[in-house]
Amino acid sequence: MSAAAVRDPGLQPERTELSWGRTLLALFAADLLIWRSWAVAASQPVPAADPAPGFARWAGAATTDYLGICALAAMVATVVLCLCVLARVRQLRHSSQAPLASLIRWAAAGVIVLGTSAVAAIALGR
Repeated sequence: MSAAAVRDPGLQPERTELSWGRTLLALFAADLLIWRSWAVAASQPVPAADPAPGFARWAGAATTDYLGICALAAMVATVVLCLCVLARVRQLRHSSQAPLASLIRWAAAGVIVLGTSAVAAIALGR
């Protein structure tokens, strides 16, 4: 009999699955806030009585473009993290093995990209 068949994990896989789900929900919330900041910045018109209309329009457009890049990066990172969560939950349901190293690397990269996007969106916000 193998060690995996003898081992009784109890509720550990279920608790791990629930914690991954809560983490994913928090990541979706961060992603939505980044998208909201981009939408708000894109919807604000440039004032007509602007002392330096050329520079202000360029700076406003650049900020909106950078917030759009942050929103896109956050969306890609959230999709990567969602796929990591789904893979880990599937793995937990079928075995009690440790997560694959590649899964951890992808999840870490997703968290770093999402965190960087959030910080950049905050810095670019008005």
